[in-house]
Amino acid sequence: MFARTGAQDGDLIFFGADKAKIVNDAMGALRVKIGHSEFGKKNGLFTAGWRPLWVVDFPMFEWDETSQRYMSTHHPFTAPKDGHEDWMVSAPEKCISKGYDMVLNGWEMGGGSVRIHRADVQKKVFDALRITPEEAQVKFGFLLEALQYGAPPHGGLAFGLDRIVTMMTGAESIRDVIAFPKTQRAQCLLTQAPSMVDEKQLRELHIRLRNPDAVRPS
Repeated sequence: MFARTGAQDGDLIFFGADKAKIVNDAMGALRVKIGHSEFGKKNGLFTAGWRPLWVVDFPMFEWDETSQRYMSTHHPFTAPKDGHEDWMVSAPEKCISKGYDMVLNGWEMGGGSVRIHRADVQKKVFDALRITPEEAQVKFGFLLEALQYGAPPHGGLAFGLDRIVTMMTGAESIRDVIAFPKTQRAQCLLTQAPSMVDEKQLRELHIRLRNPDAVRPS
C-alpha cells in the first residue's frame, strides 16, 4: 500500500471496496468534500479560479442489476467511437461513446453527443440494449425509416443557463437563481401546480387511472 501510494508518515489513505461505479462515486464525493473543506484550502488542495474542462470517452452502456441488462449511459442514439460498434454484441462494456460534457469547477455546464447516422449501427445499439426489432419499430420507427434514406453525421451541445448564472453570482444552488423554483416534490408554490385533474381532461388525453379511488395530485 505504501509503495503504490507513496504515502509517508502523517498521511491518510482512503480506499473503497465495491463495484467500480459505487467506489468511484463515493471516493469522488469524498475528494470534493475534503478539497472544499478548511483543511483542503489550508493545505493547497483547493485553489480559487475558473477551471473548465471537457469530459469525454463516456462508456456507451452501464449494467442495470434490476433488469439484468445493459442500459444507455446517455441515450440510445449516441454514436459509438469508430470501430467500437463491433463490440456491441461480444463486449458491450468496452464500447465508448462520442458523448461529451463541458464542466466548470465541478459543475456540468452543458452536454451533448454525436448522433448515430447509420441504420446498421443503430440496430446494433438496440440489440445490445435487448430492444427487439418489433419494439424498435413501434417506438422509433420514424427514426429508423429516416436513416434508410441517409443522414449526415451530426451532433450538438446544450448549455444550462441557470448553472452558468449560479456560478457567476457565487450562489450555492441553481434554486437560488431561479425565480420560482419547484420543491423537491416537483410542486410550484407560486402556481400551486400540479393541480387537481378532472375527468374531462383525463378523457381528452386518453388517460385512465389504474386506481379510480386514489387521490389525484394536489
